[in-house]
Amino acid sequence: MHTDQLLALFCAMLVLLGLIAFFTARAKATKVRTSGTHMTAQPDQYGWFGVLSTAAPALVVSLLGAIIMLLMGAEIPVAMLLVVSIAVACLGLVCGLIMVKPEFHARRAIETFVRWMLAGATLISILTTLGILVSIVGEALRFFQMQNFWDFITGTVWNPGASFLEAAGRAEEGASAAQFGSVPLFAGTFMITAIAMLVAIPIGLLSAIYMSEFATPRIRGIAKPMLEVLAGIPTVVYGFFAAITIAPLIVAAAQVFGLKADFNNALAPGIVMGIMIIPFISSLSDDVINSVPDSMRQGALALGLTHGETIRDVVVPAALPGIISASLLAVSRALGETMIVVMAAGMLPNLTANPLENMTTVTVRIVAALTGDQEFASAETLSAFALGLVLFVVTLTLNLVSVIMIRRFREKYRINNL
Repeated sequence: MHTDQLLALFCAMLVLLGLIAFFTARAKATKVRTSGTHMTAQPDQYGWFGVLSTAAPALVVSLLGAIIMLLMGAEIPVAMLLVVSIAVACLGLVCGLIMVKPEFHARRAIETFVRWMLAGATLISILTTLGILVSIVGEALRFFQMQNFWDFITGTVWNPGASFLEAAGRAEEGASAAQFGSVPLFAGTFMITAIAMLVAIPIGLLSAIYMSEFATPRIRGIAKPMLEVLAGIPTVVYGFFAAITIAPLIVAAAQVFGLKADFNNALAPGIVMGIMIIPFISSLSDDVINSVPDSMRQGALALGLTHGETIRDVVVPAALPGIISASLLAVSRALGETMIVVMAAGMLPNLTANPLENMTTVTVRIVAALTGDQEFASAETLSAFALGLVLFVVTLTLNLVSVIMIRRFREKYRINNL
């Protein structure tokens, strides 16, 4: 039999054993209960415990076998693995039926199982983050064995083009000509992100305040879905919009003021990226502002504050931790954007403070390094992991700073309201 047929048969048998366990355990609990003996749980809860004791061990065995085959390369016949899992399920069914006793609390056992499942889901998220970090660090260390870490952090010239000479047997010449200064890349990343935030935060926050405090239910029902549509537009479409519409407008506006602007500039992708992440700020801020208790608004109005003063002095400070979280999410989204920058700002690592000139970002160079035809062990390819590691540290720092700020605002707000 094929693997998919074996899996289908395994699932069918597991469902059948689960049904047998549920009805048998429930019937046994009902029988004991009707005899006048006090049961610590309901019959249905004993039935669900029977299902868990049957299915959970079988799924754990099959999952462990799959992990061993995938990660360790062990050759385990699929049919044998599934047969062992079904045998474990039968053993769990018998044990589950034996556990159906008056003194056994099935509900607590189910709650404990659910608690461990939730803890496991949390652990998976944490381990995934650690796995990403380990995979990046390993390759980044290989890069720093070829290039000096301090030169990478403080260098102002990014020119890895000569590193391809390593594949031609001219490694010394290629290494001497290549330069991996990451300052221009991070400068471009932070400039474009800052422009995007200058667009997104005011518009997003003001739109959230309008929808939550001033708009009628009818207008809110129309405006909020239209704002959220912006989050569903593909980034390549935003890239077209930035390159074809916004960039020429910026060049024309700069000429009016006697300035020179490149068609590939940092201002165009920053503006369009800010438009793209408006829904992240407006939707989350709207939800946070709506969660502020209405009694606080009524109390402020009763004390003589106007509607605008109530929003400024009561509602916004109360919602500030959530607004900061929404802004941080938007910053993280802007830091990781690639397509808009490629299409509107170009790929030139230019260190400049003029947003009308072309520049690029870290993520663009990562994509360029990993999609070229150079060897994986070359310095240019491994530089992508070094850039990813530094970007990871930057985003982690932003998260830590935001958590500290949110805690301080919460403590300040709590003290002021005692």
